[in-house]
Amino acid sequence: MKVFIAGMGVFTASGENCAENLSAMLENKHGIHASSRDIDNLMGDFPIAKIACTNNELAAKAVVSPFWPRTALLGVISAQEAAASSGLDFTKHRTGFISGTTIGGMDSTENFFYKYNKNKSAGHISQIINHECGKTSHLIAGNIQATNFVTTLNTACSSSANAIAFAARMIKSGRLDIAVAGGTDALTAFTLNGFNTLLLLDDDLCRPFDARRKGLNLGEGAGYLVLVSEEIAGQNICHIFAEVSGYANTSDSFHQTALSDEGNGPYLAMEGAINMAGLSASDVGYINLHGTATPNNDLSEGNAIMRLFAAKIPALSSTKSYTGHTLGASGGIEAVYSVLALINQTTLPNLRFEIPMPGTELFPETEARNIELKHVLSNSFGFGGNCCSLLFSKI
Repeated sequence: MKVFIAGMGVFTASGENCAENLSAMLENKHGIHASSRDIDNLMGDFPIAKIACTNNELAAKAVVSPFWPRTALLGVISAQEAAASSGLDFTKHRTGFISGTTIGGMDSTENFFYKYNKNKSAGHISQIINHECGKTSHLIAGNIQATNFVTTLNTACSSSANAIAFAARMIKSGRLDIAVAGGTDALTAFTLNGFNTLLLLDDDLCRPFDARRKGLNLGEGAGYLVLVSEEIAGQNICHIFAEVSGYANTSDSFHQTALSDEGNGPYLAMEGAINMAGLSASDVGYINLHGTATPNNDLSEGNAIMRLFAAKIPALSSTKSYTGHTLGASGGIEAVYSVLALINQTTLPNLRFEIPMPGTELFPETEARNIELKHVLSNSFGFGGNCCSLLFSKI
């Protein structure tokens, strides 16, 4: 059974919807303009891709309670766009919601803690009741009426890519007709301080796959796809954007916060997704890289690409140079970007690349370029060596 994409939604610091995000990338306009001090004034000054809306403004856009965690607010706006673009009535089918997140309601919990720490009678239970990751998913699922099956994945930075793969499996196994899948994450002081402690942040704008890369810029956002079964696609009740033709998850368990230099996990994930689709590596026309701009990650991914695509290196780029690293949401956001590239037959630029990494000599795309694309690969690699690759194909 095949699985198709019938709707998409995305919200990042580069734009509030698919059209705005695509336009920003084609015009080389990134969204990494804020400072980490906007989140935690005790931190140093690191660039971040913070969405320029307050929680009240986000709630007004989504027409939901302003007491929702920011992760849920970002997610529901993206999920609403995905649902609307599909034109489907989710209540008439077995529709599920599968979401990846690493933050959950932590932003609300932090706000409660700051108030409570100053005054033990301050703060309100509404700020912590939605702390766990799964709570945010249920809030979003209820809003878009995708409630036949609701679950949450947290596999670090591969969370929402794995959510999409899992959703495809649920449809293929006959358990769901439709699944809204992807992920959402907001910026928090906990996350920023954690990555700072690991010495993974760049104090300048990130340079994915560049020899001078020093680390990542964190960001926030959400991205969701509406996946449908072959039967739903054949009923002519929705537009079909592309096919989810392959996916694979691997775990090399090399290190808690690093990938092996050889890129064993990334290699197996990409190879598995391509094999599932019944294709060869030479069929892939463009790769949306995980490309966080950390020394370890880019080298590992680069080595894996050189091993797998040695005979024919496809066009490739990291769109984290626009959005920052949105953690658990990155796989969903970049899945949307990959489908947009496929639909528009264009590569997406990799900002600030100048010098290739020694040993790989890979040259990411630095300008949008119209090329014939039939198959696009999207990579998401998380802590603990949890790697997921998704393959999208033109219909």
